[in-house]
Amino acid sequence: MMKCRGEQSSRSSISKKWTLLLCLGSFCAGMLLTTRMWTESESKGITKTTAVEAEKLKLISEGCHHTIKNKQAEEKDIIQEVHKTHHAIHTLDKTISNLEMELAAARAAQETTRIGSPESDEFGKSVASGKRKYLMVIGINTAFSSRKRRDSVRATWMPQGEERKKLEEEKGIIIRFVIGHGATSGGILDRAIEAEDRKHGDLLRLKHIEGYLELSAKTKIYFATAVALWDADFYIKVDDDVHVNIATLGETLVRHRKKQRVYIGCMKSGPVLAQKGVRYHEPEYWKFGEAGNKYFRHATGQLYAISNDLATYISINQ
Repeated sequence: MMKCRGEQSSRSSISKKWTLLLCLGSFCAGMLLTTRMWTESESKGITKTTAVEAEKLKLISEGCHHTIKNKQAEEKDIIQEVHKTHHAIHTLDKTISNLEMELAAARAAQETTRIGSPESDEFGKSVASGKRKYLMVIGINTAFSSRKRRDSVRATWMPQGEERKKLEEEKGIIIRFVIGHGATSGGILDRAIEAEDRKHGDLLRLKHIEGYLELSAKTKIYFATAVALWDADFYIKVDDDVHVNIATLGETLVRHRKKQRVYIGCMKSGPVLAQKGVRYHEPEYWKFGEAGNKYFRHATGQLYAISNDLATYISINQ
């Protein structure tokens, strides 16, 4: 009896131990299984979320790319329209310039027909207009600040007083300093020039406001004024820092006296500068042809001569 109870007690304690171990094992197995299930579930959720977000980002990215492409296309279209507009303006300006040139030529031809051919008798026009015929008019371009230069010319190659009158009457050569007016009418500059003219009587006053940027306009007005005052074969423009040999100049011009549309000087040419900001930039560069083109041949500004018909052309079309 004692032996049976001992065996039962031993079996009971073993059974409890295995039960405890089995419970612990089951708990651990359950924990592992639950954790793995949660991990897989979260992983699938994250993967799914990441895929959705990636799709959204892709859509947004594609939308931005499309917007950028549209903006670039719009900018390109605008630039093309600007180029087309500039081209149209240049074409229109060229057409206007050509029409102006044709009109100027027609006016000059009409004037030549009315007055008579330059190759006719050299005194023909003088008789018709009541003016004396001269060989040449020399206009010396000068400024208010160039009194010393004018005095140097008077002391060297420009005759004074009775000698200048004799040159005009016997040789048909008119010499005058050419100058306009100051910005302030009747100001100190104008008064000084008027006093100088009263003393020497060798200045030609133009209806022109003096200024360095207005030299081309001044030259144009000089030719028109000279043609109106004196009927000469040639009209010369010379700077006040140039000393002229009148005899040599006269001999050269006489050889071309019977020719039409004479333009004599030290001829040159040069590139038309289309680039903005550089010195001597040509705003209307496109009128001279394609980029890199050169100006037509022209005389340097220090000294040149034009015949009566060209001076008349300038006067009519100024």
